[in-house]
Amino acid sequence: MGGDETVGFTQMKDGTREDYELLEKLEKPYLRMTADRVMAELARQGEATLEGYRITRLEHGLQAATRAERDGADADWVVGALCHDIGDGLAPQNHDRMSAEVIRPFVRWDVAWVVEHHGIFQMLYYAHHYGWDRNARERFRDHPCFESCAEFCERWDQSSFDPDYESEPLAHFEPLVREVFGRRAYDPDVIREGYVSSLTGTA
Repeated sequence: MGGDETVGFTQMKDGTREDYELLEKLEKPYLRMTADRVMAELARQGEATLEGYRITRLEHGLQAATRAERDGADADWVVGALCHDIGDGLAPQNHDRMSAEVIRPFVRWDVAWVVEHHGIFQMLYYAHHYGWDRNARERFRDHPCFESCAEFCERWDQSSFDPDYESEPLAHFEPLVREVFGRRAYDPDVIREGYVSSLTGTA
């Protein structure tokens, strides 16, 4: 091995057990800071108005999360609503998929699926103005999460561009963010593969 806090290899294939045990040890504090990085990225989204819109990306997420919370949604759905566009800064062309990957290890599978597909479902509201297929979502008609995604978009996403809506501040959602991102990643008791929850009821 190299120094006390570095590995000895320059190619991964040459790493020893000791090298990888060190990396595992050093990674744990970083993983525990996931919620901090999520909060920082959300805050960063509040620094400028969303191009062409009347609100910031942060305010859009806050409105969606506030609507979800006021509808009685649980922590997974509220955090999903808050973070559904978190990937927009780095991946505007596929922000829905990037956002889903951020939350996927920590929320139910249906919430991650909805966030991953909300972009194509949102096309219902605007695609025809560009000559695109506003019903592109229909390719997922037989998926068990189809109605959840349609409801997510209708109730919480497409309606959350209102500069006069009184949303909760980011600090209000911080305990939920820390709860969700503090879970063990890919815990099957959290993911609940195949279970489709109600957006407004108890999971």
